[in-house]
Amino acid sequence: MFAALAESRDEPHPSHVSLCTTALVFKTHAGTKAVFERPHKTPANAEWADFEALDDDLDDEPLPPAGKMSELGYADENDPQEYKAEIGSSITAPEVDWEGEPLFLPQGSALPLTEENVQAVLAACRIEIGTMFGYTAENRGVGISGGVDFVDFDGPSVIIKLNGRFWHQRPTVLDRVEKYIQGRIPEVVECLVEDPYELTDEANNNAY
Repeated sequence: MFAALAESRDEPHPSHVSLCTTALVFKTHAGTKAVFERPHKTPANAEWADFEALDDDLDDEPLPPAGKMSELGYADENDPQEYKAEIGSSITAPEVDWEGEPLFLPQGSALPLTEENVQAVLAACRIEIGTMFGYTAENRGVGISGGVDFVDFDGPSVIIKLNGRFWHQRPTVLDRVEKYIQGRIPEVVECLVEDPYELTDEANNNAY
């Protein structure tokens, strides 16, 4: 339903890229191991003037084609914020199953690896790179309904769950969340998804 949006990194890349993958292995609740691959990067030459870079040194990313969102019943990116919020107020925000306070820290901080700290940093992540998620009515008004939740640990790896619809490719969302958490809890080796299907375009296109 949405155009795939690629991740940009520090250096320029040609428009044609090859995706590098890493095999990810983690234990399921049943005690078995699931193995799958996710791309390291999906670089592209792109711009997105409204994206908050914050302390992550990442390039901006493009919007869906002009007029595409209004065709789907959403506001267009160029519409006033009030109109986006009006449309988005009728769309349910992603649920958050943690009631603690967000912990805002600069990149380079070194919190110990605990569930409380991961949850607090993830809560701050939802706000600080909030243009990726559907927690605000303005974002939901243009068709972004995606959210992220903590699930469990697998040793020093953090397992998260992606739900809802994103403008960005889901592997890009995972990488951004991983970088944000690692920048404040350096003991985190990587972030994994609960189910590899969550990283597919099909999962994103079928989400509400």
